[in-house]
Amino acid sequence: MHALKKNRPLRRIVLASAATVSGMVTLLSLKPHASPQAALALPAPSGSASASSGSGSAGTGTKTVTGDTIQTRWGPVQVRVTIKDGRLTEVTAVSYPSDNPRDQEINSYALPRLRTEALTAQSADIDTVSGATYTSEGYRQSLQSALDSAGG
Repeated sequence: MHALKKNRPLRRIVLASAATVSGMVTLLSLKPHASPQAALALPAPSGSASASSGSGSAGTGTKTVTGDTIQTRWGPVQVRVTIKDGRLTEVTAVSYPSDNPRDQEINSYALPRLRTEALTAQSADIDTVSGATYTSEGYRQSLQSALDSAGG
């Protein structure tokens, strides 16, 4: 007679309970595809792949430059800067990793912090955001190339 037949009902109960608990733990550990905060926090990146471009009006002293596209482990990172009268007034992430929910979650908090740091520092000498090391490094390199192109 098989070991799990009638003479061992307690063993079947224990195994069925363990399987149920394992299944519930697995289901509860799954995360949703996208959180509402991550979906609303950042605009979708554009497909711009130009290395750098400058536009501006000589009369106002405003220049907009797009930095190099930096390939990171998780995808390309590219920023665009606006410089007005020699001061960094805007930094925008043009391209960044956003292929999966984890990328979206990381960048929903990393990109605003990197932007604030760049505007405060007025340079590419910014701190790495914890948990977004590769994006931070790509952001810093693209920012530096944009500043170099702008002559700042």
